[in-house]
Amino acid sequence: MRRREFLQAGAMGLAGLPLSGKPSDVSCILLMLVGGPSQLDTWDMKPEAPSEYRGPFRPIRTNVPGMEISEIFPRMARHADKYALIRSVYHDGPSFHDSGHQLMQTGRLHEDLEHPHPGSVLSMLQGAESVVLPFPIGNTGGNMTHGQGAGYLGSEYAPKFIGAGHSGSAASAGYGNSQFGQSCLTARKLVESGTRFVTVNMFETVFGETTWDIHGSAPFSPISCYRDQVGPMFDQAYSGLLEDLSQRGMLSTTLVVAMGEFGRSPKINPSGGRDHWPHCSTIVMAGGGIRGGQIYGSSDRNGAEPKEHPVNPAMIAATIYSALGVPLSTALPGPSGSFIPVVEPGARPITALFS
Repeated sequence: MRRREFLQAGAMGLAGLPLSGKPSDVSCILLMLVGGPSQLDTWDMKPEAPSEYRGPFRPIRTNVPGMEISEIFPRMARHADKYALIRSVYHDGPSFHDSGHQLMQTGRLHEDLEHPHPGSVLSMLQGAESVVLPFPIGNTGGNMTHGQGAGYLGSEYAPKFIGAGHSGSAASAGYGNSQFGQSCLTARKLVESGTRFVTVNMFETVFGETTWDIHGSAPFSPISCYRDQVGPMFDQAYSGLLEDLSQRGMLSTTLVVAMGEFGRSPKINPSGGRDHWPHCSTIVMAGGGIRGGQIYGSSDRNGAEPKEHPVNPAMIAATIYSALGVPLSTALPGPSGSFIPVVEPGARPITALFS
């Protein structure tokens, strides 16, 4: 079946299966936290662990009893009833930034085939617009693709890359003056105007720039940047986005996913930082039917491995597609007339998040 014939099939689907599931008016804002946030210093703190594991920050209470997060997110703590923490995320891919970007966004590692970004899938199946801002991910050390293209679907379905200028409006102050904050504001405006999928890259590279990549020595960042720069930047922008979406009545129809490419090593390294760690991390999901104020899964006593309800990238992709109304039985047109499942066979969404 040629591409044109595939598209003409429309809702007829393949093998009798529909290409579009139940009608969904949900959009998605994906916040890609380039660099890989440390789970132990953000949303899965271990205050009872030995000092070489627990890090320099202390946990604080949120507005949800029993849920604590890092002191670097004081504003986010006041909105815990709006988001869910998934503390048992892992992947089996290489501990490179690039491969982590691929896995976490597409649910697959790009080995012999570049798989499409979910925004591109949505563009092809539903004719929806997908945007990435404020810049494409640049050099993060692996010289590989970053999972933000259309892959085998073809360049016609590639997300549009646009910048995010400073708004200067009253709403702008809620997000902060950082480029990331203004990009989150632009993302809200795009969704409000009909864009179905917006990806915001928090940083362009991990070299010579203050990011989540806290190896502790140059050209990378010290762990103190979480308190002094990176944490406050995310705290203001993310909280501003949730507040704005909630006040406008958009949160129930806008899935907001914040995630990095992996976590950080539980034991602090000799430079006082933490290294790449794909074995365990925490991601944050809000809106789009997600029940806020919950914690899904858990890690072991040192935040090194999932303990309960492990979650892999295929499950994250399945959860996003389900929220957007894309059935997991969908097959996409691949190279040489092949058809490729939209998610790994057997992948299931995390239904508990929506209960």
